[in-house]
Amino acid sequence: MPELVAVFLRFFVIALWLVVLGRVLVSWVDPQFGNPISRFLFETTEPLLAPVRRVLPQAGMFDLAPLIVLLLLGVMMRLVTAL
Repeated sequence: MPELVAVFLRFFVIALWLVVLGRVLVSWVDPQFGNPISRFLFETTEPLLAPVRRVLPQAGMFDLAPLIVLLLLGVMMRLVTAL
């Protein structure tokens, strides 16, 4: 049973990582998030990115929150793999 939980957690962290990466890539071509897929990526990742944005200082026009979230998800992936 613990192996099943570890596999689920790995899948969940990878899925979150891909969704955040997808949002970053889509924001380059559709910054208004008008497309339904873009809107889905925005609504899915905003609860993860908003708290990080509140803590980070402004970096001009660059949004560093996705980078921080991707790094944290990478650390989580390493921890889940160690289970």
